[in-house]
Amino acid sequence: MRKASLNRKTKETDIKMEFNLDGNGLANISTSIGFLDHMFELFAFHGNFDLTIEAKGDIHVDYHHLIEDIGIVLGRCIDKALADRKGIKRYGFSSIPMDEALTQVSLDLGGRSFLVYNVPFEGYIRDIDIGLFEEFFRAVVNNAKITLHVNVLYGKDLHHVIESIFKAFAKAIHEASRVMGEILPSTKGTL
Repeated sequence: MRKASLNRKTKETDIKMEFNLDGNGLANISTSIGFLDHMFELFAFHGNFDLTIEAKGDIHVDYHHLIEDIGIVLGRCIDKALADRKGIKRYGFSSIPMDEALTQVSLDLGGRSFLVYNVPFEGYIRDIDIGLFEEFFRAVVNNAKITLHVNVLYGKDLHHVIESIFKAFAKAIHEASRVMGEILPSTKGTL
């Protein structure tokens, strides 16, 4: 089983996370931000990961520190669970509709950090600035050492837009992390 368990405590946040790439879609999430809990429950279910998050932060200031730091810890857990990445499929793609919204996610688990985030929307879901999700995904890719392209083709309801991103990301990670054999998926011989 490819698992990771990490704790990260700063003056701004306190995060405990357990992640299992080869799980059953089980989630136990407590971030004190209802919408964020919902997104991680979807992520675990649609990626078939087991995910436990217990996170506290200085949300009286705003949500930035907590959302970004959860991204840091999730990225590190993904990286640790992938270990040497030997035998993985490496590439993943998913196109997910959520009512009127459509998101396509392509990713490479090949050890290079890069984010393309084409989400042409601004606004709030309750009191969460959706721009914070770009910071979240940047933290994930930098710490997981993955290349991630998020392209929202269209949508209107911001809840649907963000939900389609999380579902597509989950499906793409699931696909790319599947073990296909014993070979390291690189012509360089290293990732």
